[in-house]
Amino acid sequence: MSFLGRGGNAPSGVNAEKIDMAITELDTVTDFFNRMVSSCHAKCISARYAEPDLNKGESVCIDRCVAKFNEVQKKVGEKLQNRGATNAGGTASTFGSL
Repeated sequence: MSFLGRGGNAPSGVNAEKIDMAITELDTVTDFFNRMVSSCHAKCISARYAEPDLNKGESVCIDRCVAKFNEVQKKVGEKLQNRGATNAGGTASTFGSL
C-alpha cells in the first residue's frame, strides 16, 4: 500500500480528490519556488564565486527579488480568484483583463 493511498487497498477515510488537490498544490508551490530560485540566482549572484558567503549587495538583491516574486504571485492569485468568482456568476469573458 502506498503512503498516499494510491494503489492497493486505500483506507476508507482517505478522499482521493483531496489527495489529488494536495499533490497539485505541492507541485505548484514547488514549481513557484524553483522558478523564484532560478530567477533570483541568475539576477543577483555572480557566476564567479569569489567568496563562500553572499556579500551585502547580493543579500539585498536576493531579499528584494524574493519579495517582488512573492508580491507578484499574490497579485496573480488574487486576480485569478476574482476571475473565478466572476466566472461563477457568469458575467465575465474567458479572456478578461488581468
